[in-house]
Amino acid sequence: MAQSGGLSATRLARIGGVLGGYVERGEVAGAVALVARRGAVHVEAIGVQDLASGVPMRRDTIFRIASMTKPITAAAAMILAEAAKIRLDDPAERWLPELADRRVLRAIDGPVDDTVPASRPITVRDLLTFRLGLGMIMAPPGTYPIQAAMAERGVAPGADAPPAAPDEYMARIGSLPLIHQPGERWLYHTGADILAVLIARAAGQPLETFLREQMFGPLGMADTGYSVPEASIDRLATCYGRDDRNSLTVWDAARGGRYAQPPAFTNALVSTADDYLAFGQMLLHHGRHPGGRILARPTVQLMMTDQLTPAQKAASPFFPGFWDNKGWGFGGAVIIRRDGIAATPGSYGWSGGFGTSFIVDPAEEMVAVLLIQRLMRSADDTAIAEDFLTLAYQSIDD
Repeated sequence: MAQSGGLSATRLARIGGVLGGYVERGEVAGAVALVARRGAVHVEAIGVQDLASGVPMRRDTIFRIASMTKPITAAAAMILAEAAKIRLDDPAERWLPELADRRVLRAIDGPVDDTVPASRPITVRDLLTFRLGLGMIMAPPGTYPIQAAMAERGVAPGADAPPAAPDEYMARIGSLPLIHQPGERWLYHTGADILAVLIARAAGQPLETFLREQMFGPLGMADTGYSVPEASIDRLATCYGRDDRNSLTVWDAARGGRYAQPPAFTNALVSTADDYLAFGQMLLHHGRHPGGRILARPTVQLMMTDQLTPAQKAASPFFPGFWDNKGWGFGGAVIIRRDGIAATPGSYGWSGGFGTSFIVDPAEEMVAVLLIQRLMRSADDTAIAEDFLTLAYQSIDD
């Protein structure tokens, strides 16, 4: 049985069964899954927002999307680039003087004061592609002195937003050496936080204000922001972690939790399935939306193009096998080789640290979004997202 959009209704029904199994086994409290293709939109709301209250998961439930914020931040930077307010290969120190005159560790395992001069300035492009020389080190915390120095300053990549306001955050970043020379390697995360500060400074207004005026308002993303207002707090799902017995435990509640008030540093959004669909469809339609245009087609194509060289990937450890079929564009991963059902070359997407995931696939004209709230601990936690994407792609019926 087929439905509009070239999706099989029979095969779409498998999504609820598989995700429902995760809920029944106590692996997640609930999920919202969305598949959109050629005008058809299929949504499943499964399980509950909160285990204690039993409030059912809803299509408009609000989720912490963590690193799914990164593509939105990158798109915001490209709005400024299109307006010639920033240039990709300009030194970022033009707006972020804290990044001027960088020093670089002589060796990653050496003291933080054993440094050499940076070979060149950090550029805006370096921030967008995570090649600035600072970010997550794929080793246990405390393995290297630089990890301890980042943690002491509150700027180590992690589940919590930096505790400092943007100017103080940049002062702390500026007090650290780079781990690697600019442009040498890809290091996850920190470039997005620094880019968020650059956007606000270049735009001359708070980041959230800029996003609401330039993106969220035009796209109708009414539930997307850096905190949840009181009128909507009952739609925010509880976020869970897991204890030593693998049982779900509350990591962040809705009322009184981390997103019940504006943060000191705006680096991680909340959103809904339909809000994120609006963003994804804007990318799918080359920057257009029903009311006009957010970005130009060439800009979106640039965002969704692999920016890394083979040498940079080889020097940039991440999750095992990550670079086998992926590259990195601006703010998100790009599929470069088909090695699975849900791996169309040219697809662009990313996941968040609480289990959320999305993909934009131009070849299949599809957007898929999965929203759950369970703190990720390892690469194994991607299984539910991998299952969802397989289910989304196996439902294609043309």
